Amino acid sequence: MVITFETPVGVKSADLNKPHRISIPLKHGPDNPNCYHAENPVFETIETENFIGDVKRGGSVNYKKITLTPHGNGTHTECYGHISADDTSMSQILHKYHFLAELVSVKLYETGGEKFVRFRDFIRKRKFEFTEAVIIRTLPNPESKTVRNHSGTNPPYLDPEILKYLCQTGTLHVIVDLPSLDPEEDGGNLKSHKEFWNIQGKVREESTITELCFVPDDIADGFYLLNLQTANMMIDATPSNPVIYKIY
Repeated sequence: MVITFETPVGVKSADLNKPHRISIPLKHGPDNPNCYHAENPVFETIETENFIGDVKRGGSVNYKKITLTPHGNGTHTECYGHISADDTSMSQILHKYHFLAELVSVKLYETGGEKFVRFRDFIRKRKFEFTEAVIIRTLPNPESKTVRNHSGTNPPYLDPEILKYLCQTGTLHVIVDLPSLDPEEDGGNLKSHKEFWNIQGKVREESTITELCFVPDDIADGFYLLNLQTANMMIDATPSNPVIYKIY
């Protein structure tokens, strides 16, 4: 199914039969990306005296309970409620699910034991300033990102100037393959989060941040249609499944 739609650079098309899922599948146990010392996800079979929720063990259906920490276990999308006292949830702020997006690959810069995406490197790669969403793939890009335990490792982050720029240019959604926009330990400053949501001014309540995605190398940088799929939950962050379609 091919759809056509208006964009700031003319009428474009996308083939909905050719999706690229850039979330990381969530599994039971340690074989997941992990950050901030979250416990591993648990997929637990529900059992009672007269019932077992496992067909392989003789049950009539599979029936499991899942225990997870959205911010620490795998791909997740968060709203400004993450750093607000007003209990705003993802279900309250996300009412549109398709966005023009740009995928940008940027090499990590390293200095003084810190790794981060520099503003100057990001700007050199950005081509479609009008897009509603930006997806940042950091380089190098090994598949080990899909199972990496970032806790206590001082993982890479983004230069806050990038988020200030995205706020100023009206970008509503940012998606990264890092555990956070900010350093693991920054004294609670969360400068990049605050810059993106414009916490010191008129808060950009409709904006979201998606972390711990993975974009395989065979997906080229460029212009995409993003379908930002999130769980309909009354909490500041939910597991999510961003899907992109190449725009022609």
